[in-house]
Amino acid sequence: MTTICVDVMGADKEPAVLLEGVAMALADDPDLEVLVAGSADVVEPFCASHARARALVTTEVIAMSEHPAQAVRKKKDASIVRAAAAVHAGEADGLFSAGSTGAVLTAATFGVGRIRGVKRPALSLPFPGISGRSTVFLDMGANADVKPDVMVQFAHMGRAYAHAVLGVENARVGLLCNGSEDTKGSEMALAYHEALAAGNCGFAGNAEGTDLLAGTFDVIVADGFTGNVALKSIEGTGKFVVKRLKAAMGESLGNKIGMALLARSLKSLAAEMSGDEYGGAILLGLRAPVVKGHGATSAQAVRKGTLAAAAAVRAGLVEKIAAACEL
Repeated sequence: MTTICVDVMGADKEPAVLLEGVAMALADDPDLEVLVAGSADVVEPFCASHARARALVTTEVIAMSEHPAQAVRKKKDASIVRAAAAVHAGEADGLFSAGSTGAVLTAATFGVGRIRGVKRPALSLPFPGISGRSTVFLDMGANADVKPDVMVQFAHMGRAYAHAVLGVENARVGLLCNGSEDTKGSEMALAYHEALAAGNCGFAGNAEGTDLLAGTFDVIVADGFTGNVALKSIEGTGKFVVKRLKAAMGESLGNKIGMALLARSLKSLAAEMSGDEYGGAILLGLRAPVVKGHGATSAQAVRKGTLAAAAAVRAGLVEKIAAACEL
């Protein structure tokens, strides 16, 4: 039995939405057990009526507006803090939360702990590709500044994720840059390039922004600042396209019919772009899989995120990362 701790507090959505997702995950996976972290009035009735669900009663919540590090230090009984501690104590094998990104990163890094030798954990998500192949992208915002040796670790961790979860052998790694030529980029980008080329990590050269959704590389690495800007740019473009399509729908009956016919495909594409297809981003480099869902998550995304955490446990993701980084 694989046990995943799900933090049902602190998201933009009501706990009922997250509990619905937990129920769906339990129904899908008979070998799954869920430790549900949250206030007593939320988690105890749910666990009493669902087999393979156990309550982790907490009394505090970290809100989206709070300073993450300060809140994690002060609120020792917050759901995300207790959830990370439960994983560290062996009460659960992995963690899913849709709470504050900063709080999840902080609580998980210090509560779950890093794999020995990993200098910085990294947020990662597989992007869909035009070619039909997904591209593992990291870091998406956990580390604004990193040194070249950390970027090499990101490459190793991304390759391990691509192998364990996506089944990709000998993943090709690209460095997100402003041009494909080896000589392109800032001084730091050139230092990253040099380190990756010597890092025995499947490095195949620079990747441009257009490669993120092209499926050209199996893994693309960036520092967290660059990665987060790229991620938000893609999200913003997606929202722009959706709004323009909705506006066009009202221009004529033909447009309305066309949009109705495309509705299912557009919803599927939106789910892929948002990360809902995988339930959220995974924090690589920790001693257990930690999946971070969107604050405005859906029950379906919670279901997939919980199942994704369980799948990462069963695939031995942590062990593969440790071995790939030669730790």
